[in-house]
Amino acid sequence: MFRAKSGAESVATPTVQRPPAEVLHADELAELAKKDRDPKPPGWRLSLRAVRRFIAGEPEKDRPAKLMVPLSLIDRCMVTLASGRGLLLVGEPGTAKSLLSELLTAAISGSSALTVQGGASTTEDQIKYGWNYALLLNEGPSPRALVPGPILTAMREGQIARFEEITRCPAEVQDSLLSILSERVLMVPELEGDHSTIYAKPGFNLIATANTRDRGVNEMSSALKRRFAFETVFPISSLEDELALVKREAARLLKQSGVDLTPPDDVIEVLVASFRELRQGLDAEGGGMERLSTVLSTAEAVSVAHSVGLRGYYLRGDAGQASDIVEALAGTAVKDNAEDLKKLRRYLEQRVGKRTGSAWRAFYEARHLLPSA
Repeated sequence: MFRAKSGAESVATPTVQRPPAEVLHADELAELAKKDRDPKPPGWRLSLRAVRRFIAGEPEKDRPAKLMVPLSLIDRCMVTLASGRGLLLVGEPGTAKSLLSELLTAAISGSSALTVQGGASTTEDQIKYGWNYALLLNEGPSPRALVPGPILTAMREGQIARFEEITRCPAEVQDSLLSILSERVLMVPELEGDHSTIYAKPGFNLIATANTRDRGVNEMSSALKRRFAFETVFPISSLEDELALVKREAARLLKQSGVDLTPPDDVIEVLVASFRELRQGLDAEGGGMERLSTVLSTAEAVSVAHSVGLRGYYLRGDAGQASDIVEALAGTAVKDNAEDLKKLRRYLEQRVGKRTGSAWRAFYEARHLLPSA
């Protein structure tokens, strides 16, 4: 399993499927740091202006935005982190909350690796610290036997830790963060003297993410909510921006998969437009229509575009066709709700069937590839 390390150590990009942001954009981060003359908050590697340029892109240098979010959101996130308050990114699944968290952490701390993946089985020792039991039995509790978790490491090194899907963790695990976020102190009662208290260095903070679909799973306590600033990440509002992002990310993933071709523009347009309509419940003319219960996010659109390109290249030797979208939708749009399959079939019959253009026609004529309800 790939594990990026904090600090300056990097991982060779060709040897991993998905290099972290600080490795993928190492040259850009180094250039920004070299030219950065603006004031930096304590513990930050880059100034707020440089972090904004890293995430939002620099068109004059032919560097596109790494994700499509308002500049005001980026600014609010940075100011929150600079103030020492925890940041909680909320929104529908697939709205790039995790990517925003990763980019912020890579630019500010130089590493996005100090990450806790929340879930029902997450325990307190996984986020704080555990023990090397061989040393523990031989020496008793000692600093050498302590195995630091991501939060403790971030405090020691003055870095930002990430906590993914925080509302999927048990309440007692969530509440173990209270004193850390308020007092910036972590107690290790098993140790003695100065070793029993870990004080956070400048630069330490926490970025958490939570899906709105998971609200109510393990609702955060009001005390913990007060220690976070909430920022909602919305789906991309502009069709043109979403098209550009899907094309760029699909091309990157396909190249990584050994495919030098990308699906034709009209195929990508059909994919993105249909996703937006099914997500918003509005067709291209502004008429109301049925929405799917599944969240058809931009991230899902990128995944489908990737699948379309793979299917075309490896099965037929082409760049992908609009009919491939239907094959991919069967597993993307229809997950655990049989009604979604019926809604999708009605969409193809009633909406897509009226569209003009060869890609829309191919999309419509492939409707028989949907599995039977």
